[in-house]
Amino acid sequence: MKSKAAVKRIIEQLKALYPDALCSLQYEKDYELLFAVRLSAQCTDARVNQVTPELFRRFPTLEAFANASYEEVGEAIRSCGFFNTKARDLVECAKLLLSQHGGKVPDTMEALTALPGVGRKTANLVLGDVYGKPAYVCDTHCIRITGRLGLTDGSTDPLRVEKQLREVIPGDESSDFCHRMVLHGRALCMARKPDCAHCPLRPDCDFGKKAS
Repeated sequence: MKSKAAVKRIIEQLKALYPDALCSLQYEKDYELLFAVRLSAQCTDARVNQVTPELFRRFPTLEAFANASYEEVGEAIRSCGFFNTKARDLVECAKLLLSQHGGKVPDTMEALTALPGVGRKTANLVLGDVYGKPAYVCDTHCIRITGRLGLTDGSTDPLRVEKQLREVIPGDESSDFCHRMVLHGRALCMARKPDCAHCPLRPDCDFGKKAS
C-alpha cells in the first residue's frame, strides 16, 4: 500500500486538478439526491439531470411521490432505464421516509440501506454530501482509479475497496476525494485509454509507472 506521504501527494494533486469537488447530480432537497442516485444506476448522471427537473416539478413533495402510482412515476423516468423497478423504489422509499423518519433522510448507514433501492454507495454519498460525514463512495471510477494508483489491491468488490480506502484516506477528505475520482475518471483516467502521459498523479501511480 501507499505511504502516507504518497497518499497526501495524491490528495493534494487532486485538489489542484479539481478544486470544486461537487456531486454531478443536481438536487435541491435532501431526498432529491437520494432519488437521483437511485435513478443513476445503469444510467448516466447527464441523463438523470435531464429527467429530474420535470420529475420533481411533477412530484414536488415526498407526499406527492408517496401518493403516486408506480406507473405515473415510471412514465416520468422512463428514459433512465429499468424504470419500473426504480419507480417502485422511489414511491416506497417516499412512504418509508414519511412513516418512519418524519419526512427526513436518515443519517446512518443502517437506516439508509434499509430503504428500498439504497445500497452502500448511495448511502455513503448521502452521508457525505448531506451530513458531512466520512463517506467512501465506491463507484466504477473510484474502484478503477484507486486500484490503478495502488491505494487498494485492485479488487473490484465495492465493499472490499471501501474498507481499504477507509484505512488510507482520512475521513475528512473522503467525500471530496471520491467526487474527484469521478472527475478524474472522466477527464484523464478513463477505463479503456487512460491519458497517463498528461496525468499529474503518474509519479505516485502504480499503473502510470508501468505505462511509462
